[in-house]
Amino acid sequence: MIRVLWLILALAAGWLLYIFATERINAAEAPGLRGSAGVVSASADALGGPPKERLDVLARGINITNWFRFPARIDGKSLRSYMSDRAIDDLKRAGFTFVRLPIQPELLQAQDILPALQDGIRRLQRRGFGVIVVPHSVAWRLEHEEADRRALIRAWHELAVVLRQTDPRLTFPEIVNEPVFARDARRWAELQREVLAVIRAELPANTVVLTGNDWGSVDGLLALDPVPDRNVVYSFHFYEPAELTSLAAYMPGLDRAALGRLPFPVDEQSCKLDDTDSRTAAIAAFYCSQHWDAARLEAPLAQAAEWGRRNHVTVLMDEFGASRALNGPARLAWLSAVRRASEREQTGWALWGYDDVMGFDVPRPPGLNPSLDPATLQALGLSRP
Repeated sequence: MIRVLWLILALAAGWLLYIFATERINAAEAPGLRGSAGVVSASADALGGPPKERLDVLARGINITNWFRFPARIDGKSLRSYMSDRAIDDLKRAGFTFVRLPIQPELLQAQDILPALQDGIRRLQRRGFGVIVVPHSVAWRLEHEEADRRALIRAWHELAVVLRQTDPRLTFPEIVNEPVFARDARRWAELQREVLAVIRAELPANTVVLTGNDWGSVDGLLALDPVPDRNVVYSFHFYEPAELTSLAAYMPGLDRAALGRLPFPVDEQSCKLDDTDSRTAAIAAFYCSQHWDAARLEAPLAQAAEWGRRNHVTVLMDEFGASRALNGPARLAWLSAVRRASEREQTGWALWGYDDVMGFDVPRPPGLNPSLDPATLQALGLSRP
């Protein structure tokens, strides 16, 4: 009973603070933030949602996956130098408009993490980037462990100390990365609302990113009921079909080299993997039987966009990508098809990732002058810096 009363009071306090702070922020919204991208789904601005200027920032994103998640070193000097100014400028010149920063919450107690995080966010924002900050733990089992749920709330109290010192127009807290809660969307929704109340009490003016259960999938989004808070956007991740994009990483012991030859779009002749083991051949046959092409990719993305339109909210695909072990023509065709479908649905997107094999696979750390693969940039509709 006490917990329920606390949650109600926190929601009420957060909502009042949000109304007060948003009025002040909207009145002072800087003209320099008015983006030209305009590819995020129709703004909820008229319905009391996030200002259009903020949504325009969430157009074309990149996940920097190892800056604050499994960094090689966690001393202040190494963290501050992970991304050079040249590397950040190259991302801006290429056409990216926001960065998503996964944060390993187990490291938040380290002495140098929070000051380095604040410095990194400010460096990105000085160049006009929006920044999504999201706790990303491989150890948490939120659906099973009360201690992990408490750890998520503690993480947000700690992160809020940093985010309060950054521009709320360009800083987007995201509840957590890929909650599971398999077949239990209701329990995840309850926890998400509890965490949102904590964030809103600490960061009343920021636009918060929410997500569905089932690893943040499209199905998880479709099972989610929108919250009363209008200063939010809703995210989903897209890696379908996993037999292609991750070479069926969910099943150990397969012939990955053989799966790397799979085509996209599906071509019956190229799909025949006769020179491999029976398990790998069965996975390939299953993939081929689904007849994946650009039209089939667009269907779930259209479902996500329609959910947003029906609920008068903005949706964002803040992770998608395909392994560089996949043959180049298929990988680039898949990336291009997903990106084009997202833009047709007026949904912002973010590649996973800058320093990950599913994206640009830039070395970790990237060094002073890392290069961005021109073919991947072209598939994303971006320019060489």
